[in-house]
Amino acid sequence: MRAVIQRVTSARVDIDGHTTGNIDSGLLVLLGVHKHDTLDDVSWLSDKTVHLRIFDDSAGKMNHSLLDTGGSMLVVSQFTLLGDCRRGRRPSWSTAAPVPLANTLYEAFIKAVQTLGIRCETGEFQTMMDVTLMNSGPVTMLLDSHKNF
Repeated sequence: MRAVIQRVTSARVDIDGHTTGNIDSGLLVLLGVHKHDTLDDVSWLSDKTVHLRIFDDSAGKMNHSLLDTGGSMLVVSQFTLLGDCRRGRRPSWSTAAPVPLANTLYEAFIKAVQTLGIRCETGEFQTMMDVTLMNSGPVTMLLDSHKNF
């Protein structure tokens, strides 16, 4: 699994002018699922994301996690994170998970985050969405359960 994690003061996802997910302070997670991902990847990535210490403490140092701050998470499915742009000019999607697997693991990630005690809002799987955010910092992290970076 691959995630772009952005620390936000607010984030929202709209579909056809209707808001489907909306948070104040917390994390916006753009989530891509690889064709070889399993529930082990879900477990690793959800735990890592929720416990990632990227929120400031009283001294202004990044020492607090989403759990520490009581923030929320907005999770948006984004298969384009698995696009391979190394050759040619059009991305290859050959490593992206097929729709049934991707949806199952996307839903499992959301449930895992909720089980860890985080309020979680979402977009809608396999739908064109408009995502609006106010990046705080800016702080943006990249995580990959296959540890490619």
